[in-house]
Amino acid sequence: MSRTSLPSSVLIAGCGIVGAATAFFLSRRGIDVTVLDREGPAAAATGAADGAVSVASKRPGPMMIAALSGVMLYRELLAEGVLTDLFKPRSTYIIAASEEECAVLEAHAAALSGEGVQVEMFGRQALRDHFPSLSPAARIGVEVKGDGHAIGYRIVNRMLSAFGVTVRRGTEVTGLIEAADGSVAGLASNQGDFHAEAIVVASGNGTADLLGFNGIMRPRKGQLLVTERAPALNASMPGSIMSGRYLLSKGSQKGAPTQARGYGLVIDPLVTGQFLIGGTREDTDARQTNDLDAVRHILTDAVELVPDLSRVRLLRAFAGVRTAVIDGLPMVGPVSGRKNLFVAAGFEGDGICLGPVMGRAIADMICGKRPALDLAPFEPARFSTREVAA
Repeated sequence: MSRTSLPSSVLIAGCGIVGAATAFFLSRRGIDVTVLDREGPAAAATGAADGAVSVASKRPGPMMIAALSGVMLYRELLAEGVLTDLFKPRSTYIIAASEEECAVLEAHAAALSGEGVQVEMFGRQALRDHFPSLSPAARIGVEVKGDGHAIGYRIVNRMLSAFGVTVRRGTEVTGLIEAADGSVAGLASNQGDFHAEAIVVASGNGTADLLGFNGIMRPRKGQLLVTERAPALNASMPGSIMSGRYLLSKGSQKGAPTQARGYGLVIDPLVTGQFLIGGTREDTDARQTNDLDAVRHILTDAVELVPDLSRVRLLRAFAGVRTAVIDGLPMVGPVSGRKNLFVAAGFEGDGICLGPVMGRAIADMICGKRPALDLAPFEPARFSTREVAA
C-alpha cells in the first residue's frame, strides 16, 4: 500500500465502538472494510459501558486533550445528522461528601478550569437549591459543562449501517498472516483467512495475545446497575452525578490508591426515565458475574447521595470487562516493524468517549493523512524502548 494513495481494503479485528468508528470513517472515504468479531457488534465492553462522553474525571494531559476532542466530535456528528437521537448533551456534576473528597474536588475543578473546561462550583446551599434531589450530606459540587451521554451499542449500529459495513460474526482472529516484505497480508481466523491492504486490531482484551502485549494490557471489570423508570425523580436531575470518590477510584488524581476492587459512584439519569448506577473497578476478567457485596455497596452509596432512589426498584445488574494499559493510556497507532498494521485498544472506561475520535485518527493514518489529534502519547512504540513490568 502506498502512503500517498488510499488502500482499497481494510480488515478490522473487533466490532466495539473503536472498530465500528474506524470502519465508519474509512467507509466514508469509499474504502472496502470488513470487520471480524468473535461474537458480534458491541458484544463486549462497548455493550456494557456507562455511556459517558465526558471530560469530568480527566486530569490535564493527553487524556483530557483526547476527551475534549472526543466530545467535540460527538457534537459535530450530531450536527451532521450522523448521531441524531443517539447523543444527549448534558452536564456532569461531581459531588463531594467528605473532607477528603472536598479537597480532591477543589483541586480537580481548578485543573479542569485551567485547561479551558467550563465549570461552576456550588457550595452546600447553592448545590441543594440547584440539585434538590441530592442528600444534605453533599458538601460541595462542581458542574462540568459540555459533557454528554451515548449508548454504545446504538452508536456502533448507526456507524456500521451508515455505509453497509460487512461484519463477520462468530469470527475469532487467531493470528496475523505475514507477507514477505514485512507487512501483514491479513488475519487468520476460525472461519479461514482474510486479506486486505491494511489491518487494524481493535479487539480489546484479545489484542494482548494477538500482538504480544501481554504484561502491558490487562482486563479490568466494572459492575453496573439499571433501575426501573422513575420519571419524576429522573426529570429533577439536571445531569449525571459522579462522586468525589470516583476520581480516586479511577486514578484521576496522582497518588490514588490501587486495590483489587475500587468503588466510584456514578448515577446517570437516562432518557428512558431509568437510572444507570455504577460501579466497580476490578482487576479480573470475570465478565459474566455480579456479586451481592458489590451490588449492595453501589446501591448504599447511591441512596446516601440521592435518598429518593430508595423507592426505585433495581431491574438488573451486569458487568463488563474493559482493557487497561499499565501506564493508564490507550494504545493507538502503527505497530512497530509492521508496515500496515495498526492498533487501537486499551481505553478501559473511556471507550465510548474516545471511540469515534480515535477511530477517525486511525482512519486518517491509514489514508496517509496526519490526524488532527496528536497520537504521540498513545503510540505502541512507547513500550519498545523501556522495560515494562508485568
